[in-house]
Amino acid sequence: MTTIRRFCCNDLLRFASVNLDHLTETFNMSFYMTYLARWPDYFHVAEGPGSRVMGYIMGKVEGQGESWHGHVTAVSVAPEYRRQQLAKKLMNLLEEISDKIDKAYFVDLFVRASNTPAIKMYEKLGYVIYRRVLRYYSGEEDGLDMRKALSRDVEKKSIIPLKRPITPDELEYD
Repeated sequence: MTTIRRFCCNDLLRFASVNLDHLTETFNMSFYMTYLARWPDYFHVAEGPGSRVMGYIMGKVEGQGESWHGHVTAVSVAPEYRRQQLAKKLMNLLEEISDKIDKAYFVDLFVRASNTPAIKMYEKLGYVIYRRVLRYYSGEEDGLDMRKALSRDVEKKSIIPLKRPITPDELEYD
């Protein structure tokens, strides 16, 4: 049985095995602590029997006006728990919070352009490629900014793809 609950400080010492995948971005402790303090509603862990960490999602809400959106900073599932719809459940939770509680227009995320399995999974969840960000990952690999419109974006303006790629310095940060 899987339990999804809010991430807590003790989880920081227990989730390293989930981050071993070479496609998973890892951050320093202060980065995780900042998210935990500022956006606790957007940070969840999936636990299995024996309190084993199966995966987690970390995100935030940001932007202004029609750019007000939920952002998936990281979603990762340990290899032995993949193909069980766990990432989908975690994504649905973040989308629900963004939509119903924070009244966001869309949810976005960045994914390596080479990570075909993740891109296909996000597309199955209703995400579209909004734009390509040149050399987003460590100044080497391109990233794809993927978006999913939420109920507040009735006309789906937030997911109309840009026609040209951008560079990281053109990104809007809040």
